[in-house]
Amino acid sequence: MLASAPVSTPMNFSKCATADQGVPLQDPTPFRRLVGKLIYLTNTRPDITYVVHNLSQHVSSPTTVHQQAVFRILRYLKQSSGGIFLAANSELKLNGFSDSDWVGCPETRKSLTGYIINLGRSPIAWRSKMQNTVLRSSSEAEYRALASTTCELQWLLYLLEDLHAEHTQPVLLFCDNQSASQIALNPVFHERMKHIEIDYHVVREKVQ
Repeated sequence: MLASAPVSTPMNFSKCATADQGVPLQDPTPFRRLVGKLIYLTNTRPDITYVVHNLSQHVSSPTTVHQQAVFRILRYLKQSSGGIFLAANSELKLNGFSDSDWVGCPETRKSLTGYIINLGRSPIAWRSKMQNTVLRSSSEAEYRALASTTCELQWLLYLLEDLHAEHTQPVLLFCDNQSASQIALNPVFHERMKHIEIDYHVVREKVQ
């Protein structure tokens, strides 16, 4: 792939590769090996986490479309600067960004949880994971992502405490869904929110 033309994005975001596209690969071993290496690479490249997560679901029966998608990641890595910069003078303050891709999987219609957590200006934790069940509203999908991010932030606070690093400021958690934000702030527990009661109490407790 050294002579290939670079691309500016790791995937074509207008369409997502599904299991029924393309011709099955005669020998899927190279594809599986390459996806395994890319999974390892996500430890230092959060920008490819989503697309690698998507392709890893097809390692059992990959097709030519999946192969082209994994080649595109290599073309993206060729032109992009890699690695994570951990600033030595960064502020000791946790902040997180939570998001969800509602019914993002075209095959199962399950939603995806995505978050990234920074310590000051340095990213230290991130995740892209399919949610366990099909959800009927974007608010619920966003709120489940919010709950996962909240639990990760709490764990990082415990870790900082074990390292004797004092974190005195409130943790900031950013969410782009107005409904999910209102559920977290509203002390009145509505009837329509009973199905997300556990996630509600987790986030609500930390807000208080």
